[in-house]
Order: sequence, then C-alpha cells, then structure tokens
Amino acid sequence: MNTKNHEILEAFQFRYACKKFNAGREIPKEDFLTILEAGRLSPSSFGFEPWKFLILKNQTLKDRLFPVAAGGQNSLRGASLFVIYLARKKIDLLPESPYISRMMKDVEKLPDAVIKGKRDFFSHFQKDDFDLLDGERPLFDWACKQTYIAMANMMTAAALLKIDSCPIEGFNRAAAEKILIDEGILDPVHFGISVMAGFGYRDEVQPVKTRLPASEVIEEI
Repeated sequence: MNTKNHEILEAFQFRYACKKFNAGREIPKEDFLTILEAGRLSPSSFGFEPWKFLILKNQTLKDRLFPVAAGGQNSLRGASLFVIYLARKKIDLLPESPYISRMMKDVEKLPDAVIKGKRDFFSHFQKDDFDLLDGERPLFDWACKQTYIAMANMMTAAALLKIDSCPIEGFNRAAAEKILIDEGILDPVHFGISVMAGFGYRDEVQPVKTRLPASEVIEEI
C-alpha cells in the first residue's frame, strides 16, 4: 500500500463519533478554516448547494440548545467547533425559484440556453424521477441529504488533520429551530435544521472500531 492510500485509511480508522471532547483545547485557525472549506467545496445534487453552515460560538446560545440536544450535549460544552447544518426548503428548490435561477445564472454562470435545459431536466427529476413534489417535506429531505455529504467531507478533512468529530442527530428539531428563530438566526421560510456536528480533540480512549466485513457490504456484479 502506498503512502497516500495508507494516510487515507488511517484517517478513517482515526475517526469515530467522539463522545467526550477536551474543552480546553482549541482547533488552530488554519485547520478550522480548512474544515469549513472542505464543506463549502463539497458536491451537491445538480450543484445547487442547498445548505448553510451555522458556526455556533456563542456559549449562551449553546446553553439554550443544551436541553434539546441530548445527542450533542458534550459537543455543546466541549467541542472547539460546533456546526449546525441548515437545509433549504421547497420554496427555494423549485425549478423556477429565484434561488435556483441565481445559482445557474450568477454562480454557475451558465448561458441562457443551458439554463433552460438544466431547469427542464431538474423539473423532470423532481416530478418523475424522484417524486419530490408531494408536500413540503420531500424536497427538504432531499436537501438534507446534500448536507450530509458536506458534513462527511468535513469530518474526513478533520480526521486527516487528527481532529475529532461527532455527527449529531440526537436533538429535537422543532425545539432547536424555535430557539434559533427566537434569536433571529433562522429564517424558517427558507431553512430548517438538518443535522449538527462537533469538532475538537478527544478526552477519552477511542473505542474499538467495528464494521461488517467487506464481503457483506461490497458486491461486484
């Protein structure tokens, strides 16, 4: 195995869901920015980036979230970097929405003919391929899937830097969103909370990593 292959697999062996962070150890700024950039540069379906990353530094706000985020309580009190991943809602993800138009015209800088073709294809994808237009939830859930790609890339980048992480789904979404709405941080028309994650340095012994054997999860056809 060459050096690069070894480094990659070593990072995946290093990474686990850290349950106890060292609250006194801060992530260096350069590493902090690298982790965030790994998220920003992550792929998303159609390249539409249906996300926003909230970097939570305010301890008073963390304390307000503490009772409603049982799965992330140690991260809220110990992690150096705490991220709340927001996903866009249906209003922003319909093919004709201002957000999708801006992404294609101003961000991707596509010519008008290409924009029309991509918009038509996106519409077909929503209506016929993935059946995403029945109510508000399907498109939001589709956007949430994209945030998990960004979060995973951020955790892998952190592991390559020997920084620990913990993905967090153990929270009451409605209660957490209300706190952010009350603080004027979350616009509930356009965004909802998808997932959270803490990053920092472990203050515990890493448990043994357990996985199903490759023969059970990998099949060549």
